[in-house]
Amino acid sequence: MQAFVLIDGGMCAMRIVFIGPPGVGKGTQCKRLAAHFKIAHLSTGEMLRSVDKESALGLLIGSYIDAGGLAPDNLVMRIVRKRLVADDCKNGCLFDGFPRTLVQAESLDQYMATSGDKLCIVISLEADTTELIDRLLKRAEQESRVDDTAETIQRRLEVFREKTAPVLDYYAAQGLVQPIDAMQSPDTIFNSICGQISRRCV
Repeated sequence: MQAFVLIDGGMCAMRIVFIGPPGVGKGTQCKRLAAHFKIAHLSTGEMLRSVDKESALGLLIGSYIDAGGLAPDNLVMRIVRKRLVADDCKNGCLFDGFPRTLVQAESLDQYMATSGDKLCIVISLEADTTELIDRLLKRAEQESRVDDTAETIQRRLEVFREKTAPVLDYYAAQGLVQPIDAMQSPDTIFNSICGQISRRCV
């Protein structure tokens, strides 16, 4: 599948943002789409969790994650910028759950402007809050994830509404947002997303 998009008369790498509350299925869909379009899957959550937990940086990150909060914007952007220069990102990438704040969204736009890149679409996965809480509690039990307690899940959902939901308004003003009903079957969601990406990015 072609991984470049024609924007403003020039060819750019396919850059796609996925936004949605915790438990909505961003990771699941991004893995399938990355394989389908042959572009990199950038999960900031996984990148943050992969940092050595015993290091000073790892302890700092853990203090935010364990409390259900967000890591500092400058730290997240440092990790993302480092990842974007990797060879597997040259043809494009899927941003999984990033940017999570307006500062991150603006910083990403500034960074891409220096490299001649632009986002071609922002996928907004939407689902019922009660369903999301049930999904996260089941995942916590199955995967023994200590950061997915009932209290922390509620906090993460609050953080999403306060910090990340405004990012959708920012991208909507640029005409980039495409809502997708995440209450459907995984295959139906995947096909819907592929259709939107094909219309907007390929």
